[in-house]
Amino acid sequence: MKTFQYTIQEELGMHARAAGLFLQLAKEFKSSIVISNDTKDRSGDLKKLLSVIDLDIQYGDTVTVTVKGPDEDVAAEEMQAFFEETL
Repeated sequence: MKTFQYTIQEELGMHARAAGLFLQLAKEFKSSIVISNDTKDRSGDLKKLLSVIDLDIQYGDTVTVTVKGPDEDVAAEEMQAFFEETL
């Protein structure tokens, strides 16, 4: 299991378009990928759009991403890089 935390820098937070981009990337991996909004104490499956949008991730919120599965090393590394580039 791999985890990382990230504080959202994007002023709009994780809006629907950004969530869709993360969903596309997450679906490339076999591992389960769960995102938790630590600020609001909620979590959801990063492979399900409504689950992510329901987290209401805003600017300044800290999220924790947990990746578990056969390709977790690569998945966690790519997801973290994508967070830093996108949000």
